Amino acid sequence: MVFKQEYLHLNNGNKIPAVAVVGTGTRWYKSEETSATFSKPLVEQIKYALTLPGIIHIDAAEIYRTYSEVGEALKEAGRAREEIFITDKYSTFYFKLTDSPRQCLDISCQKMGVDYVDLFLLHSPFIDEKKYGFTLEEAWTQMEELYKAGKAKNIGVSNFSKEDLSRILKSGTIKPQVNQIEFSPFLQNQTPGIYDFCQKHDILLEAYSPLGPLQREPENSSSDPFYQYVKKLADKYQKSEASIILRWVSKRGVLPVTTSSKPQRVRDAQLLYDFDLQNSEVEEITKRGLAHAPLRLYWAEQMGKFDAEAQKL
Repeated sequence: MVFKQEYLHLNNGNKIPAVAVVGTGTRWYKSEETSATFSKPLVEQIKYALTLPGIIHIDAAEIYRTYSEVGEALKEAGRAREEIFITDKYSTFYFKLTDSPRQCLDISCQKMGVDYVDLFLLHSPFIDEKKYGFTLEEAWTQMEELYKAGKAKNIGVSNFSKEDLSRILKSGTIKPQVNQIEFSPFLQNQTPGIYDFCQKHDILLEAYSPLGPLQREPENSSSDPFYQYVKKLADKYQKSEASIILRWVSKRGVLPVTTSSKPQRVRDAQLLYDFDLQNSEVEEITKRGLAHAPLRLYWAEQMGKFDAEAQKL
C-alpha cells in the first residue's frame, strides 16, 4: 500500500497533518509528574507511532503532565524533528501550573527536548484574572508574542465559544489558527453555533474525544439506528467502527485527535485517509448522530447549560 499524507491548511498559510494519532491526555493524564508516575507504556506508544509513515501528530498539554514521556520517546525514537508535529497547551482554569504561556512553553520544550512546538493553544477561556494576573485578552497577546518569536509555529485555543473567540478576534492582531473542542456525532456543537462560526472565520476545528459514542456505547447498541449504520459502513469498507467515525469527523472538515494503547488502532488512525466515505454516508451519520441526546465527556459543569443546543446544526 502506498501511504499518502493528508493535510489541512491553516489561515496563516501553514499546513497541519490531518489527524493526531497520539493524544497524551485522557487515559494518560496524571495528577502529578514524578518518577513514580512516569508511564513507560505511553513512551512505547509514542515510539511505535514514530515508526509509522508520514508526519506524526502528537497532542500534549501542560495539564496532562506527560512531557517527560514525550521527551523520552522522541529521544529514543530518533525521528527527524521535521517529521513530527507537536501540539502543546497552556493550562488555564482549575490549575495554574506556570505563571504564563511563555514560561509554560519554555518548560515544555526543555522537557520534550525541542526548540519549538508546531501548535500552541490556550487550553480553555476560563482565566481567573486574580489567580493568573492577566485577562483572556492579555493571555492571547502573550500567545501572539510566542508566535512572532517562532517559539510556536501556529497558535490557537481550546474549548472556546463564539463569544470567547470574538473577544480575542476584537483585541488581537493574529487570528487563532485552531480551536480544539469536544466533537463527536453525539456532540456536534460543544457550544451554540461554534461549528459554523469557526467555518465562517477560517479557524480550524480539532475534535478531541471524537469516539465518545464508542466509549459510552450502550448495551442495546445493536438495535440503535446510529450504531447499526456505523457497523454497516465498517463492514462495507472493512474498517473498524472507530475508523468510520474518525473519517466522518474529517469529512466534516474537522481534524480528529485520537489515541489508543493498542498499536493497531494507532496505525489505523495514521492510515485514516486510505479510504473515503460518500457524502450521503457522511450526511446519514450526521443525521443519526443528531438524533441522540448530547454526550458530553468533559466540561459538563461549565458547558452543560448548552446541552439543549449541542445537537442542533
